[in-house]
This record gives sequence, C-alpha cells and structure tokens, in this order.
Amino acid sequence: MKLFQTLTLFLCLVGFTTLHAQVIIATPPFPTDQQQVVITFNATEGSGGLAGYTGDVYAHTGVITNNSSSGSDWKYVVANWGVNVPKAKLTRIATDVYTLTITPNIRAYYGVPAGETIHKMAFVFRSGVQVGGQWLEGKTAEQGDIFYDVAVGGLNVSIINPEQKQLLAELNQAIPVEVASIDADSTILTINSNKVAGTTGTSLSYNINADTYGKFWVKATAYANNEAAADSFFYFVRTPLVVEDRPAGTVDGINYISDTEVVLSLFAPNKQYVFALGDFNNWELDETNYLKRTPDGQHYWISLSGLTPGREYVYQYFVDGNLRIADPYAQKILDPWNDPYISDITYPNLKPYPTGKTTGIVSVFQTAQVPYNWEVTDFIAPPVVKQLIYELHIRDFVATRDIKTVTDTLDYLSRLGVNVIELMPINEFEGNDSWGYNPSFYFATDKAYGRTEDYKRFIDECHKRGMAVYIDMVLNHSYGQSPLVQLYFDPTAGDGGQPTAENPWYNQSCPHPPYCWGYDFNHESVHTRAFVDRVTKYWLTEFKVDGFRFDFTKGFTNKVSDPSNYDASRIAILKRMADKIWEVNSNATVILEHFAPNTEEKVLADYGMMLWGNLNYNYNEATMGYPANSNFSGISYLQRGWTNPHLVGYMESHDEERLMFKNLQFGNTSNQWHNIKNLSVAVQRNAEAAAFFVLVPGPKMIWQFGELGYDVSIDDPCRVCAKPIRWNYYGEFDRRQLFYYYSTLIELKKSQDIFSTPTFSLDVTGAMKKIRLTNDEMSAVVIGNFGVTTASINPQFYTTGTWYDYFNNDSINVTDVSAQISLQPGEFRLYTTKRWQSPAFVGLNENPAIKHGFLIYPNPAHDRFSIEIEAPVAADYHISLMNTAGQTIMQLFQGKLQSGPNKIDTANIGGLPRGLYFVSVNNSQGVSLSKLMKL
Repeated sequence: MKLFQTLTLFLCLVGFTTLHAQVIIATPPFPTDQQQVVITFNATEGSGGLAGYTGDVYAHTGVITNNSSSGSDWKYVVANWGVNVPKAKLTRIATDVYTLTITPNIRAYYGVPAGETIHKMAFVFRSGVQVGGQWLEGKTAEQGDIFYDVAVGGLNVSIINPEQKQLLAELNQAIPVEVASIDADSTILTINSNKVAGTTGTSLSYNINADTYGKFWVKATAYANNEAAADSFFYFVRTPLVVEDRPAGTVDGINYISDTEVVLSLFAPNKQYVFALGDFNNWELDETNYLKRTPDGQHYWISLSGLTPGREYVYQYFVDGNLRIADPYAQKILDPWNDPYISDITYPNLKPYPTGKTTGIVSVFQTAQVPYNWEVTDFIAPPVVKQLIYELHIRDFVATRDIKTVTDTLDYLSRLGVNVIELMPINEFEGNDSWGYNPSFYFATDKAYGRTEDYKRFIDECHKRGMAVYIDMVLNHSYGQSPLVQLYFDPTAGDGGQPTAENPWYNQSCPHPPYCWGYDFNHESVHTRAFVDRVTKYWLTEFKVDGFRFDFTKGFTNKVSDPSNYDASRIAILKRMADKIWEVNSNATVILEHFAPNTEEKVLADYGMMLWGNLNYNYNEATMGYPANSNFSGISYLQRGWTNPHLVGYMESHDEERLMFKNLQFGNTSNQWHNIKNLSVAVQRNAEAAAFFVLVPGPKMIWQFGELGYDVSIDDPCRVCAKPIRWNYYGEFDRRQLFYYYSTLIELKKSQDIFSTPTFSLDVTGAMKKIRLTNDEMSAVVIGNFGVTTASINPQFYTTGTWYDYFNNDSINVTDVSAQISLQPGEFRLYTTKRWQSPAFVGLNENPAIKHGFLIYPNPAHDRFSIEIEAPVAADYHISLMNTAGQTIMQLFQGKLQSGPNKIDTANIGGLPRGLYFVSVNNSQGVSLSKLMKL
C-alpha cells in the first residue's frame, strides 16, 4: 500500500473480472488472529511484476481492522515502503514461488492491540532493490493490493477458486471451483439454488460448464450442529452485443436527455464489449447495462432511464472483461486514494466512494442540476497590450488551499491592479498536492480546491472586478490515471509501460526527447484534435474562462524538438487549435509556453496567439547588482521583430527562481552603503526592475507574491513542494512599499496610453538603462542605475523644455537633450512631458520600540546630520535615507545599538539634490520615519 500514488498507472478492475488463478494461498486456509499462517506467493500470477526476478523479495504488509476508515485503509504496516526488514522477507521455495511465515500469530506479528478486530491481511510484494529506477511489484491482476480474510474461528467455508466474487465468463467456458471448509459436517454447492455437488469432507471441487447465457449465483454452504456458513460468487455469460446507431446528437460522455434519463457514450474502437456499472445497477453485470456498439465499431452507448432527478450516480465502464475506467468526459470523479484527504470545509457533502463495490476512480453524473446563476454574462477581457497577468497557484496562495478563499482575496488583487488572473491547472490531476501538470481528467474541476460552483463564483467575481481569468491547460501529455491512457495501454512495454499502437490519442513513446513528461499526446491524430476541441469549448462555455495558457506547446509535434528547429507541422497544429477556440469565443486569449525559435514564435504571434517570454535570469542579474549579464531587450516584442504586442514577458513564474531569494542570498555587497543582501536595498532593486518591466509596452505576468518580494526559494524543500504562504509580508514596511510601487506602475500601464505605444526603444544592456516612449500626445523616459555605485546616464530626452519627474513630484527644465543625470545605485526615475499626479508616499506609524521617536539635527541640513535614538533595549537597527517616493537612496547605519541613548553621525549628503527626504529607523519591532529637509 502506498498512500500517495500520484504518478502510478491504475488499471482498475474488481468485482466482475475474467478468470484468474490465485496469487496467494494461506495455510491454514482459515487463519484466525491467534494462529500462525504461511502465505505462499506465486509471482507469475496476478500482475506478474516479479515473475522471473531472482533477487530478494519482501512483503509490504499490514492489516484491515475495525478501525480502518475503508477497505483500503491499512493499519499496523510492518515497514515503510522500500524499507527492508527481516520479518517481511520471503523465502524462495521454487522458481517464482515464495513463502512468508507470519509468526507466532497474526495479531502478534502485526502488533495489533487486544480488542481491535482484524478483518484482513493486506500485501504488496516487491523487489528488495529497485530495478531500472523502480520497484518490481507483485499485486493483483488489476494492479491492486492483495487481501486475505482473517477468520473468527468455528464453522467456516470459503470458495478459494475462483478468487473473484463476480466473474465474467464466455459461453462454454470451464470454471473450476474449489471450496474449503473447517469444522463442517457437510458442504454443498448450488447454482441458482440448485444443488450440483456435496461432500462430508473439508474440501470440494467442481467444474462448471458455462453453457448458457445469463447470470448465475454459485453458493457454497457448510453445515455443523444446526449451524451454517456460506460463501458465494456470481458468474455472468454475456450474449452477443447489439449493433445500433447512437441517438441523433449523441456525443461521447454524458448526454442529459431529461431529468430521469441519460445516454452514456464511450469512444473505444477495437474493443470487444463494454458494460456500464454503477449505483443504477448495484455494480452488477446483466443485460440491462450491456452497451450497444455502433455499426462503424467506434462507439459504445447505453440509455439509462428511470433515474431519480437531482441524485448523483456513480459509475464506471467495464471494458473487455479486464478493465474498469471512469468516463473520460466526466465533470466530476471520486478518487478512493485522495478524496479522504479533502476537508468538508473545502468540499461539503462530498459523495462517499463506493467502497467494496469497485476499485479505482469512478465518474459521477447528476440529472436536474441547478445551473449557476452568472451575474456577468458579457465580459470582455482588457486589451492585450494593457494586460497585467497574475499567475496564481491555489495551494500556495491561501492557507485553506481552496478557491473560495482565493475569491475572498480578490479585493487585494484589485488594489494591486492586475486585470487578469491565470490559475495553474484546476482540472483533476493526480493527487491533491501538486502543481497540476500531471492531468488525468480534463472536464472535472479538482475537488481538492473546491466545488464546481466555487470555481464559477470565483470567475464571476473576477469579471465583476474587471479581471479576466485564464486557466493553465496541459494538453502535451497526461499521466496514468487518465482513462484515455488506460483504455489502450501495455504495462509491460517500455520503461514502466506505454500506450499501445492502437491508442487513438497518444503516441506509443514520446517522439521529441528529452522534452518528455507522462504519456505524449499525438496531436496529428484526428481523435486527439477532436478531444482538444471538446476540452477548450467546455471551459469557454461552461465556466466562461477568457483564455488559456497551454503548457509546453513545443511538444505539440511528432518531430524531434531541439532549441533551434522550426517546425511547420507544429505551427499548423497550433493554428488549427486556436481557430477552433476563436470559433467559440472570438475574444479568447491563447497563450503558449513555447520556447521555440523566434522565427516560429513570430509566425504564431502574428497569427494572434501570445507567447511566454522568460527574462528571469536577466532581471535577476540586475537586481543582484551584476548588470554585465542583465540585458532586458528580450522583454520587447519589437526587439524580437514581432508586429503585434503578443509577448507575455515575466521576471518570475511558477517555474523560475524568486528574485528576492537570490538578492538576499547572492546580492552584491561591494558597497557597504548599498548592500543588496540588506532587505531594504533588495526591495528597492526589485522596485527598479518592476519599472523597467511593467512599463515596457505589451502584456506582462507577475508570479504570486512577487509584488511583496517573496523570498523562499523555488527549491525549498523541493521544486514542486508546497511553499510557505507569506501574507504577513504586507505588514512589513519595505515589502509594502514594493507593493505600492507595483500597484502604481500597473495603474500607469492601464491608464496611460504612452505605455501601449508601438513607438518605443530600449537601451538596457549595461548598468545604466533607459526606456524611451512617444506617441502623438506625449513622451516618456525611464532611467535607472542597476549598478552599485553612483553613475550618470544620458536620458536622450525627445525635446527640450519641461519634463516632469513622476516619482519625486518634481520637474526639470531640459536645455540640452544629451545632458547627463546622476543616479544613486538602485535609483530610477520616470520623466514625462505631461504632468501626472504623483503617488502619495505611504508611511507607517511610529515604532513603539523607540522611546519618543528619534531626533535629527541639524534639520534642515546641508551636508551632514546626526541622529539620536533612545533604545529601550539593545537591538539590531537598520537606518536608511529615502526619497519621497519611498526609494532607499542611502544606507546610514546597520548594526547593534545599546540600551539607552545612542548617537549616530551620518555620511555626507551634500551631493544629493535639495528637497524633502525621510530617515527610516527599522528594527525587529517595526519602523519609524522622520522628515529631513536637505538644503
């Protein structure tokens, strides 16, 4: 048993199956908890995963007790998965045959306390070492755990062959039956209540000839002293299937005909037969749930009537007698491995899994559903060139990890100013704790984040605030829980199994290594294309999403993908997909994570698609103070030779390291007054980078909490692991200042057309960087110093005359457009030919940890000044000088102050421009600010 099987293929069969031999035999056959028992394991039976293996074999084993939450909730596991302990080592007695002695008795072996009832022993056998990077496993033929009943003592009878409680048989198939009993005077065997065999011994054997169509109940009954015990199984002999066209308008998946009727349809070419099993037939096979086949042999379908309106029905398809799958088009599924970890708060009244009826993932349908009442029905996303996209992962954004709570944060995101939310994958993926790039079901929202109506309300609330919603969609690959993978899959092929050649949707193996994950979609297949179109149309219409970010579209090809190859077939595939999306919603956004040659990306951009542009390395080099490798020019769609502003540039994403982490870990410390490992300085560097990012024309993307300087590494503790949620950062002065910078820059981008102009240029290769923008109404210049020492830059003003310094609420009279301007390290300015209202500087309340604040003298000051602070206790202090925009322009002191009065003589400020400044005194208790006038 493995609690988290997020990347494992489950070929789910239980209940009705074709005939299999026994995987294990117990001696004695009816062991009680107080008896020793010998388990004999035949490695060639069941899954056969250990057949031919000659190394040591161990049992991963535990028990099911009255305290187990389900029939698969193991207790008292002998050792963790992969840990070899002597008591779990099997003894090899013949080729592929092993024994495990559970001694001195079952209860003692597992350490089960007295008073707790043991129902079953549970096993998965495995190799002692990994082979080819994975464990070899001995399981049931259905890839499930192996269970063996623990008897309660006294009269007992068991049908030990066949093992299955429900069996699908072919006409005239022989079914050998073996019965064992204990403490019985006699045992009889009946079929549909007619006696066919009997014995006064402890064992009975009988061969059934399944020569009649229909369903048959086989029962073994043992008698002793007027007591009886029984065991039974069903076998079903199917009739020839009916060939008939589907009703007009039927599509694959669930077709709601009325409040009491549905039609189910499965696309399954080359399959022999299909049954529908579920709540509507107590999970039992009979003629009423035998699907018809269409004349072309492509589809299987069934009409189910007499349903209760509004009731949720759980079901699976049973294919060719050896495979159970959920409906690939289901809008809700139940997962026996992961649903138990979803809280009632996240998903109230979640329907229980049908434990004991089946195994594997099941699908759900419900007639007479109450539709969501949309408040916004005519939303149109903001213009592409003005889009500020906020990439958000629900798990790592709110502590509750649910979409309802994310909805409650929308006012915060509105204050930030972003106008698009891009959610990382929200369709069902494997496990609950994931980035979501291991998809399994494409039409069902992942329940770990909430109910379908919660997702719809989130989108509705975003639209009410003028924010579009894009969802991350993974159509490059799927993983093993996908029923589309399972339908045509060879578990013995390749490295751990692979799709078969007849799989309509997937390549047998990935054709474009090394860029391979999961099982690769074959986008040349007409069936894959039809599936893709169903997926995109569903989300556009049912959830009113405004667009998609498609993961790794570079893999949408059957050709080799290296960093430089231009692939015309891939372009055609993506154009076709986009056209189908725009047929549904002409305003829908199509974003590609492509990373192909610029020649290919330009074609796609010109066609109307948007493409991710990764500038993480370049911006981070600049924020860390190493500008030699910090060329930002790739953030410009013009620099790439594109006609349209379809480059979604970003400094951070879910997939890149966080700027602030590297600032604080590796920042330049060569200037003691501008130490980038200092938080205040590091934040200022990020604010400067934001100006040179947001204000470049074209859509931009921010990774969540980047606006607060999130500084936990992407690899802490692993790349895809859950990260600490830092809402407390908003209460920290420096980080909140960064938020204000972001919100101010975002508002400028949205409200001022100059930042959408196609007439702009970037000079951003060295430490001193500038952006020049102009249109028919005005001009703007952004300048910044990404070095660590004071330096000058020629802004190349477009004209002489008055230029307004936006952040410093000042102006200059330009008489020489080539005149140099001096900038402190980390300082940046925005000059415009039109005056805009400058942002108000937002300070904090006085720090109670500093008695009576602090004294600055002389104030006003020409060149030097002193600070007196009375500290209540000895503590570390950080004192800096800030301009009116909140930018740190000089470090004044960093170190420990003693309890009581302290005097600090500051550096020379004579070189700073005249005007108003702020002195910031910061310690672990908070921040205090005081004004300083520079003469």
